[in-house]
Amino acid sequence: MGYVRLLRRRPVLALWGAQGLSVFGDRLYAMAIMWLAWEKSGAAAMGLVAVAESVPYIVMGTVGRRLMDRFASLRALAAVDASRIVLVALLPVAWNVFGLPAMLALAVAVGAAGALFDPNLGALVPDLVRPSEVQAIYGLTDLTGRIARISGPGAAGVLLAVMPQGALFWLDAATFAVSAGVLARLGRGAHKSAPTGKRPAAPETLGTRLLLRSHPATGAAIGVHGVGIFAQAVSFALPALLAARFHAGAGTYGLILATTGAGALAGNLAAGHVRLPSRLPVVYCAVWAASGLLLAFNGLASNLPVLLALAAASGFLAPFCGITLQTHLAAFPAGPRRRLMSLDLTIIRTAGTASMLVVPAVAAGSPTAGFLTGGLITVAVAGIGAAASWWWTRDTASMRVPQPEPELSRD
Repeated sequence: MGYVRLLRRRPVLALWGAQGLSVFGDRLYAMAIMWLAWEKSGAAAMGLVAVAESVPYIVMGTVGRRLMDRFASLRALAAVDASRIVLVALLPVAWNVFGLPAMLALAVAVGAAGALFDPNLGALVPDLVRPSEVQAIYGLTDLTGRIARISGPGAAGVLLAVMPQGALFWLDAATFAVSAGVLARLGRGAHKSAPTGKRPAAPETLGTRLLLRSHPATGAAIGVHGVGIFAQAVSFALPALLAARFHAGAGTYGLILATTGAGALAGNLAAGHVRLPSRLPVVYCAVWAASGLLLAFNGLASNLPVLLALAAASGFLAPFCGITLQTHLAAFPAGPRRRLMSLDLTIIRTAGTASMLVVPAVAAGSPTAGFLTGGLITVAVAGIGAAASWWWTRDTASMRVPQPEPELSRD
């Protein structure tokens, strides 16, 4: 199995383990900060905290290219994680002493650190493996996030029963300490093995706009991602749909979420190993179109077994979206790859923040219409994106960027 083979390499195992722990800590942090905001200042504070963390991603992706480039190494990312140790550990203290303004300021700082860290690490991950293994390594990172999303909230509930709320922040800070140590160690090894010759300057300095003009199918895929994230926010109105149509409550909602999670784990094992076609932007848009169709069918479901089947199918498709796009972007040289990953993160953060402000509330008033509208919009935009990408990638040879085979070590 590809995952097992990759994990036999010490650098991959160390990075995967450290990032898995860090992502798990992030789930504890997310629950803790939202609960703290609710407890101290109510629902409005929860929304402000969510926006405060998202704004730095949007700003950094829009105007922070030069700053982003300064952190394009494992050693620099270790320093970012070191800063997050302090920021996260200070959050509960800052709230108790200075209140909501201090909490929001630290949330912005944590978001800014994440905006520097996430696209840079995503762009560096392919350098740990051979080009033929990029899909599998992104499958591993996708699996990490999905396991954390499933286990994090339950673990947080158990931990809160035996320790104070502030301890969740300290645990998250400890996971950043582990991640910083691993990145610093890997960064020292990468620095020693780096070639001394000059790297080609042209691909590295290529601007984002020129990249998108040169690779319009990639731009279409990233655009579809943003629209899909915006439209999929209607899924937060699922409790309203369950109550209105099936007179079901929290237990049924939890069962559907668990079914979605199980489907996503199964989908990850397939998406990380199945051979993907050469026209990845076309595949990516087509998967989003299928996801939109399933979302629309939620509004038409006649009984709970149908909803559960739709949940399992939607979960199964989700890893194909993430792994397909990441694998496609990894084919670009390091600089353009980083810019495109940053652009994608900026777009989905913008779409996610905007959608959460309006879509769930509107869909809750008429959940059936909300699911149909969100799903059909996704189908239409993704279908157009797939058709356009197919046209732009008729010459598939022009899509491939030659990459040298790196020399890998098991140490």
